[in-house]
Amino acid sequence: MNIKLARQMKVLIVDDQVLAKGYLKYSMEELGFQDIEYVDRASLALSAIRREKYDLILCAYDLKQEQEGYFLYDQLKEQNELPPSTAFVFISADTTADIVHSIVELQPDEFLAKPFTVKDLDRRLSRVLQRKQALKPVYDLLEHDQFDPALNEIEQFLTEPKNAEFFPLALKIKGELLQACNYIEQAKEFYQAILNVQNFTWAQLGLVRCYIQLNQDEDAEKLILKLAFEKDSMLAAYDLLSALQIKLQEFDDALECVSLAGEISPRNIHRHRQAVELSRLTHDYETQFEAAKKVVKFAKNSIHDKPDIYLNVARAGIDFAMTADEGQTSKLIKQSNEYLRQLKASFPKADIEEQIKVIDARLLYLQDESENARELLGQLNDDTWITESIEALLDKAKAFHEVGLQEHALNILDIIETRCKNDPAQSTLFLHYIRQERSEKAEIQMSPKALNNSAVIQYQQGDLAEALKTFRQAFTLMPKNPSIALNLLQATALEMRDSPYRDDNIQALLHNCMKTIESAKLNQEQERRYQRVKSVLRDLS
Repeated sequence: MNIKLARQMKVLIVDDQVLAKGYLKYSMEELGFQDIEYVDRASLALSAIRREKYDLILCAYDLKQEQEGYFLYDQLKEQNELPPSTAFVFISADTTADIVHSIVELQPDEFLAKPFTVKDLDRRLSRVLQRKQALKPVYDLLEHDQFDPALNEIEQFLTEPKNAEFFPLALKIKGELLQACNYIEQAKEFYQAILNVQNFTWAQLGLVRCYIQLNQDEDAEKLILKLAFEKDSMLAAYDLLSALQIKLQEFDDALECVSLAGEISPRNIHRHRQAVELSRLTHDYETQFEAAKKVVKFAKNSIHDKPDIYLNVARAGIDFAMTADEGQTSKLIKQSNEYLRQLKASFPKADIEEQIKVIDARLLYLQDESENARELLGQLNDDTWITESIEALLDKAKAFHEVGLQEHALNILDIIETRCKNDPAQSTLFLHYIRQERSEKAEIQMSPKALNNSAVIQYQQGDLAEALKTFRQAFTLMPKNPSIALNLLQATALEMRDSPYRDDNIQALLHNCMKTIESAKLNQEQERRYQRVKSVLRDLS
């Protein structure tokens, strides 16, 4: 360690273990650091960082109080409170795969696994601080979003041979700056030139981003699939692939990618939230509920831990219950109520009375108390529509539609769409979902729960045409439900047998029904029915 450099550094250590702090104090002083501040909580670290500018932050990943170091760093990055010139180093005794993936994904300046020696600390910190010092003029410009001057500064930096040991990092920053300045074609040529010399992962990922922005989707997909098999680029590749699939409106495939990445690095709450959005679009209510539960689980004691996430998981449980088989409904109602109990325990002063009424009305409807549900919805205050959150309004629209107040539901969805259009922070994915919801609720008057019951009655009464129409509507809203798929497949097979007429889309419909059925676990009676229907379809073909 350069003693002169160490003495210039202002250091913050965030650790709540007495022995670890003692060892770090000894080690840092051995290396020449003098200006050192210690805190044992993430909240105290946050206050300190807002008050002072530090050159180096050493943070324990596994803080036991309040929140993990993971969420401290996540919050600093999300709220843009960590200057690029500040070195952030994680320290962790836990090196299990999901922890390592979570840390690497956050891209701190360094990661030290406990136990480590003074020599290890010296080597790692020397490297980090020297490159921060060398690139400080660039980082100072980045701190103030001065991307064009920063690009000029980095190009000047790359002309000086004395900086040769920092050239790989400087080149990476240059590529990012070209993209930040929207010089996408130039960035693409830059990354291709780098890859002609050395196969850096960061250059390959940068090139994929350029391909996507330039609508060169085939090239992007080809390179992403290659990167998905590399350990150090797997998560980034999944994210880029899901972004490409969303752009191409291949939402089922995007959900699969996001879910896989969420399993590898489970602490990434943004990814679980995206899984919620995608599963709503694809009518995958079970995945929506599971992703919403993960948001609550991993947000505990972080900036993401707010009343809304508990409300959203209860709503997702109700959405799932509306489309689930009868045996699952009571279990899902119980789980939704448990999350509401957790909400009230964690946030006793939260102003959520209106939102709880809507959820209670939906729960009453699930328990076949439609009149009581309507009465409860009648107590709501329409004047709050303008100030309510979009998720609260969306839940109202669903509740009104379920009890038969379709026009009321459509009016709310119109308000949501207008607000989404005027809010640049709102994702295009969510806007797409709202438009889909409005279209479906305008066309289909019944709730998912009522559709299948109605179709079964029509089928039993011999009204095959109406039953088929209702089963199709049910399958539109519940494409992952094997009971619905089997009912629709059976009704379609009968129609094909009794009538020479063939719908142009019939093969796609049959394929989708069979895909849902074969990916589910059927009971014995369902399996027998399915084999009979398949036999009929074979004879018809």
